[in-house]
Amino acid sequence: MTHPAATPPGASLDALAWKVCLSGMIALSVAMGIGRFAFTPLLPMMLHEGSLSLQMGGWLATANYLGYFAGAMLCAFHRSKRGVAMLRAGLVVTILLTLGMGVLHQDWIWLWMRFLSGVASAYVFVYTAGWCLQQLTQLGRPELGGVIFCGPGLGIALTGLLSGPMIAAGWLAAGGWIAFGVIALGLTALVWKSFSFDAGRGLNVHPHDSGAAQAPVPESASQKREVLIQVIAYGIAGFGYIITATFLPVIARQALPGSVWPDYFWPIFGLSVAAGAFSATRLSVLGDQRLLLTGAYLMQAAGVLVSILFPTAPGFALSCLLLGLPFTAITLFGMREARRLRREQASSLMALMTAAYGIGQIAGPPLATALVHGSGSFTPSLCVAAVTLAIGAALYYRLTITHRLPR
Repeated sequence: MTHPAATPPGASLDALAWKVCLSGMIALSVAMGIGRFAFTPLLPMMLHEGSLSLQMGGWLATANYLGYFAGAMLCAFHRSKRGVAMLRAGLVVTILLTLGMGVLHQDWIWLWMRFLSGVASAYVFVYTAGWCLQQLTQLGRPELGGVIFCGPGLGIALTGLLSGPMIAAGWLAAGGWIAFGVIALGLTALVWKSFSFDAGRGLNVHPHDSGAAQAPVPESASQKREVLIQVIAYGIAGFGYIITATFLPVIARQALPGSVWPDYFWPIFGLSVAAGAFSATRLSVLGDQRLLLTGAYLMQAAGVLVSILFPTAPGFALSCLLLGLPFTAITLFGMREARRLRREQASSLMALMTAAYGIGQIAGPPLATALVHGSGSFTPSLCVAAVTLAIGAALYYRLTITHRLPR
């Protein structure tokens, strides 16, 4: 890959913008698609071979989400000026921990590794999103931000598509973890140098225009209230999707015993995530992102309900589609709202919103396993998730009425 920083001044700004997008996309596919969500398609393998129980699987998921929350909080309250260094460190840690899951086989070590993997993924997410969106703004192509958020979906699809053949070939889950760690290493090497690029430096943009640190603008009480509601509403999305995203292969295998379809639902979800993020680039950055968030939440709520009402192969496929399409589009719209509300000081708000999202994720798996233990079914927890997403949609819609955008 050509080093973007070495690109001559006359190079196409569009080419530079696409290099930024693809670098961010690959970084997020490593940290999120592999580092965080490879656990989901490997969970049935781990359960089948007896290396862990469903309850321990829930705790491992919770440890990862707790780490994601902790990492986001650290980003929010420790605003590092070495964002690229933190991003790279997060990628390295993700690789090592993914490999470690396949090498070390003790529950307490797994808990710590999933926790630290969550911390690393939060750092990569926050600093990748901040760096990429800033570079795209300086290059005059902010609408391409959705391409970056295709990364998690492509990583999810990759791990899902590879897990099926692994199961068919009789692999142990340890082999899957090691294979995904090697893939993460290769992808990271591909984009390592790309994050040295700085559009502000390369284009001789004045510091005021390049997103350099400026004095914070005081917020009114109304603005503070909107920030608070947005943080809460964004956090709801974390809870709303996580039960399905964590246990989807397990739920599908219970509903469709002996079917080959459960191997394909997770890749369908991942490809839908990527397609939704890319489609979001076609939507105007000037429109009210809160209306887009309202629609995205309602779509995910419908996806959860479909999996309850139609526990069939077509039903689960449709559920994956409805859950996946808005998944990282929600992230893109939320991060755009953070930039609208805080402008050059948006990174700390992005991190706070990510932390709230993490809290929602933490609550999901323990609730699901507790309700499954009590009822023998995932249906009660999925119902709670659908209702919660509807509440999040209502909060965002209300903001469009109480806090109208200036014309």
